[in-house]
Amino acid sequence: MPAPHDPCPPSAVSHGVGIAGMAGLALWTLVARHYGMNGPNAGFAAVVACGLPMVLWSLIVDKVHRNASTGIDWQAPSRAVRDIWRVSAVKIVGLWATWGAIALFYCLARWYWSGNYRFSMDLFTAAAPWLLIASIPYILWIDRHLVEPRDGAHAFGQWVIGGASGAPDMIQVAHHARAWAVKGFFLAFMVSIVPGNFASVVDWRIEDALAHPVALAGFLIAVMFMIDVCLATVGYILTFKPLDSHIRTANPYLGGWLAALICYPPFVLMGAGGPLDYHAGGAEWDHWTQGAPALQWLLGGWLVLLTGVYAWATVAFGLRFSNLTHRGILTHGPYRWTRHPAYLSKNLFWWFSALPFLTVSGSTTDMIRNCTMLALTNAVYYWRARTEERHLSADPDYRAYSAWMDRNGPVPRVVAWITGRKPAEPAVAQPAE
Repeated sequence: MPAPHDPCPPSAVSHGVGIAGMAGLALWTLVARHYGMNGPNAGFAAVVACGLPMVLWSLIVDKVHRNASTGIDWQAPSRAVRDIWRVSAVKIVGLWATWGAIALFYCLARWYWSGNYRFSMDLFTAAAPWLLIASIPYILWIDRHLVEPRDGAHAFGQWVIGGASGAPDMIQVAHHARAWAVKGFFLAFMVSIVPGNFASVVDWRIEDALAHPVALAGFLIAVMFMIDVCLATVGYILTFKPLDSHIRTANPYLGGWLAALICYPPFVLMGAGGPLDYHAGGAEWDHWTQGAPALQWLLGGWLVLLTGVYAWATVAFGLRFSNLTHRGILTHGPYRWTRHPAYLSKNLFWWFSALPFLTVSGSTTDMIRNCTMLALTNAVYYWRARTEERHLSADPDYRAYSAWMDRNGPVPRVVAWITGRKPAEPAVAQPAE
């Protein structure tokens, strides 16, 4: 437990946001199970079902729209439309040009038009006209209240239009491009996997799930992954300043992007047949525990617990989940144990589920290869963690949290004990002169 004189820095997100989202998702899942709704549209409706309660909680209970970090001053008199329409028009040009660039990327990248990705493309195509129309009144409205309406979208609009609208701030342009690259790439992926994860829960029959410990573990793990995917998708969609869920900065380091992208299709290295595939000649945990119910309960329970921590790490973000971005510093939930609870639990899960040191082929070569490939996969996630820390360390709030975690976090303290490293003592406030 942390000492009373060394409290944890406050979290940018409350516990209630994620809990509200899980409640909405649970209710919709029960409705879908009752009526047998397991199609793609029902899956995306699950995203809406968990997103809406989170928005309401954020606005009504947490009142996040009043946070100074939104960049909005609701107390100041709103600007007249005639005073801001030129700025807003340039911003709309920038936003539409951004969406056009993302649409062009989708058109050129062939993998977006087959398999699970096709649902994402169909959904985006149907939503595009409505988003174009809605963006006009939204930008005119928000620019009336922003402290500084000339943001990244405005700078990018200036760059698109040229000299007539003024010289663009290229730092803002780069920030805008990185933020939307994150959203464009990862949102398409998340939306594509929502239907399958939702159906994997709706299609389970309870009597089958309770039949034996392996089935129960499989069902509960499917539930955890559904929670993770649905809430993460909400995070990628709702990047709005009035919700204080906008992207402050996107990771500016090439290493951070490389470390993240090789974990996702089409660049993923750990998939079946990939360079870091660790399943050659192997089998999953249920194969090795056949005929041993006690071991099935023990190992299955451990895997469910690890998946639960992984899902909890996503729930803790509330509306703000996203790779490669800074959207506020989290210090609650599993982030009081370690800076990277999702990465830690995910990598442990892979070792205990794949058991790479056991092979059905009986090949020592397969065993050595699998263990090495999984260790390299772990190294990739360590690389991701380090690049994320480098990015977030530009924020003094993260530096304060990181220092607190070194002193009080269970996982960092164990690592420090193993390595013999002593954390720095907390700063002591000096009395006033």
